[in-house]
Order: sequence, then C-alpha cells, then structure tokens
Amino acid sequence: MVKRLFLITLLSFFTHTIFAQSTDSNPYLQHLPQWNIVLQKFVDEQGRINFQALLQDSSELETFVSAIETVSPAANPELFDTREKVLAYHINAYNALAMWGVIERDIPANFSSLLKRASFFKFRKVVIGGKKTDLYNYENQVIRPLGDARIHFVLNCMVKDCPRLRRKAFESETLNADLQSASIEFFNHEKHTQVDHEVKELQLSGIMKFYTKDYVKSGKKQDLLGYVNQFRENKIPDDFKVSYLKYDWTINQQPF
Repeated sequence: MVKRLFLITLLSFFTHTIFAQSTDSNPYLQHLPQWNIVLQKFVDEQGRINFQALLQDSSELETFVSAIETVSPAANPELFDTREKVLAYHINAYNALAMWGVIERDIPANFSSLLKRASFFKFRKVVIGGKKTDLYNYENQVIRPLGDARIHFVLNCMVKDCPRLRRKAFESETLNADLQSASIEFFNHEKHTQVDHEVKELQLSGIMKFYTKDYVKSGKKQDLLGYVNQFRENKIPDDFKVSYLKYDWTINQQPF
C-alpha cells in the first residue's frame, strides 16, 4: 500500500511538473486564464458583450491579445502538437482579436455597409505569432483550411447574428464535444434556423450562405438540408425549399 501511494505521488508530481513546464513555455496557455476572465466578466449567457465596461477595463483582454501576437501554431509548432490544440488556439484567437477590434474602434454601432466590413475585417491589421494579417485572411487562409466546418458555429465577429459567444475559452481536451454542442445549438435555435411547414421552406442563417462549400462539396444550397439534419432534433423533410435569413451586422452589445 505504501509503495502504491509512493508511485501515485511520484506520477502526480511528474505530471504536474511536465504540465507546468509546458504552460510556462507557452505564453498563450499562460494567459488563457485572462481570456476566461474576460468572457466571464463581460459576456452574458446570451452571448452579448458589455463593450462599454470592457472599454474601461480591458487589461485582461490586452494581455491575451499580446500573447496571441507572440505565439501561434505556425510560429511555434512544437507548442501545438495536436490538431485540437491548433484549432482551439485559432478559435480563441479569432474571437479575442475581433472583440479587441471593436473596442479599438470605440465600439461602432454596426458593420452594416460593405465599406464598414472591409474596414474592420480586411483593412484592420492584426498580429498573430509575429506575423501581420487581417481577420478576413486569418479566417479564410488559416482557419477554414483546417477542414472542420463546425468552426463557423463558434467563430464570433461580435455582431448579433454570429453564433452565441460562450463564456468559456475553448480547450483542446474538450474541443470536439464543444464544437458538436455548438453546432446542435446553432441549428436548433430559431434565430439561425427557421422552419415554415406551411410553405415547406427552411430559412438558414447567412453563415450558411457565406460558406456553403464548407458544408457541402456541391456548393448547392438545397444540399444543405442533409448537413443541417445531422444536428437537428426535428429533421427537415427533403422536399423543403432552402433560403437565407437576412444577416444582422449590428454590434452585439448588451443593453445599457
């Protein structure tokens, strides 16, 4: 019994030591708790953000953004040795950089015009692992090529029709379950998926229009029915027509 306890204690010590060394050598993991603080402090259960309060108290977010600027899977592949670690990093980084961009712009009312969207997503530069880019290219050249379409139900550009921003950072250990849960939530929420049985029509979020080829190789909106039904509690009949809801680009600010 004494020998067994000794071995368990020794194993626990080495596990803790290895984890601590891994965390200490990775500024991203070091400062992931700051991102969790931001999400807990400024995001409500509906995913709305208290940007006014965040503007006055942005130190934790700034710290996490600084870590993203320093470390990335591309710059430090040895720190992200699994696909799940890479993907979790990118989801957290994208969401944090989008949130930082909103307060950096003194909280714009919306991104309703093409010019406003281009200014925020394309012309505003961000730094990821020492490399300068923008949110548009980050999503389309780095995140989407990783090949998991479910990322579209967790990436958040801080507007009302984005998926709900959850109040906890994504971590590699639970990533697959979290992506699945987010997808189920998205396709069973009337905000993003509306079914009209009288006219036999399925209206989908504009997110499904923006990235159709990520869900179905054909790129045809009618073929989205099969993809959607993977996550629906109440399946949609194959003969329903598919259309898209108008996308709301209003900033997802908590009510004053």
